[in-house]
Amino acid sequence: MRFEDQRLKLVETLKTGGISDPLVLEAFRRVPREDYVLQEYREYAYRNQPLPILEAQTISQPLMIAIMLSHLKLEPTDIVLEIGTGSGYQTALLAGIVQEVCSVELIDTLSLRAQKTLKRAGFKNIWFRIGDGWQGWKQAYPPYKEFNKIVVSAAAEEIPEELCAQLAEGGIMAIPVGKNTSQSLFIIQRENGELKYREDTPCAFVPLVKDKK
Repeated sequence: MRFEDQRLKLVETLKTGGISDPLVLEAFRRVPREDYVLQEYREYAYRNQPLPILEAQTISQPLMIAIMLSHLKLEPTDIVLEIGTGSGYQTALLAGIVQEVCSVELIDTLSLRAQKTLKRAGFKNIWFRIGDGWQGWKQAYPPYKEFNKIVVSAAAEEIPEELCAQLAEGGIMAIPVGKNTSQSLFIIQRENGELKYREDTPCAFVPLVKDKK
């Protein structure tokens, strides 16, 4: 089956899994996941499962990505902070929906590979930072201090205070929280200056590593 046909089949799988946001579904319909997986896994690109990438990391399960993006209630005017560039696949999905994406990755080899892939795909609304995701968008360009939406692609043992501080009024953050054996997706919203926390679905992500420098 052609990758294009597999992509459409994946979109139908996401719909069956409860995804209804038209912007999210259209992003999955457009972005070729096969471009973001390792060559040896391309034939599995449209299976609804995580796959290994470099540096013992993973490209997340499509349904889990779709759940997180749906919770963000993305809009075309949003400026989004992504923690964990990884393969660049989720970055591409976001960039096809929103105004700008600021993506942070601790592992330089992953970031540089993703930057190359995303630039080859023609994206011009993505900014990159190689550094500690726990700190968010610090000492980076553009000099944004807060974001409409924040999505974290690795599990934090606790919710990072710096990320909460960078969530704008009315903003939404989706973040996996917990240790390897017990994680849940948390949805955090800032309303009237206060943060509201909601525990959502169980999940399984690689740990959000702190920079030890």
